[in-house]
Amino acid sequence: MPTLKTIELTTLDEMFAQFEIIRHLYPNISADKYKAYLEAMIPHNYTQIAIFEGEECVGLTGLWYGIKLWCGKYMEIDNFIVHPDHRSKGIGKLLTDYVNQKATDLDCTMIVLDAFTGNFTAHRFYYNQGYNPRGFHFIKTLNEEGLT
Repeated sequence: MPTLKTIELTTLDEMFAQFEIIRHLYPNISADKYKAYLEAMIPHNYTQIAIFEGEECVGLTGLWYGIKLWCGKYMEIDNFIVHPDHRSKGIGKLLTDYVNQKATDLDCTMIVLDAFTGNFTAHRFYYNQGYNPRGFHFIKTLNEEGLT
């Protein structure tokens, strides 16, 4: 098995270069929209963690950290992706382990994430990594056409 390498991506160019793996989660997102979103997100503590097998990005997650009154400093996992051809190789665990260490290093009180209600595979994975549901994430869609 080839060596897996974990890299934290902090620049627009580094993140944009991984556009193809993003399309596994958002097949209809355009390159222009992805770039524009990154340009808006990066100044607000957004980074990405990527797992590479050779030159190919086989796993990726976005990260935010911030402060909320109810929990203090927290880290949020966003857009967690493992390439479909590379699942069940421990890539997801490498990502969550890296996030856990980063959150610990930043003195976060917790790590949070959203998983769609019907994504039972993700639920099982997150339970196995020590995550538990705490509440509901309610949404009110105002512009269906603006969704990715």
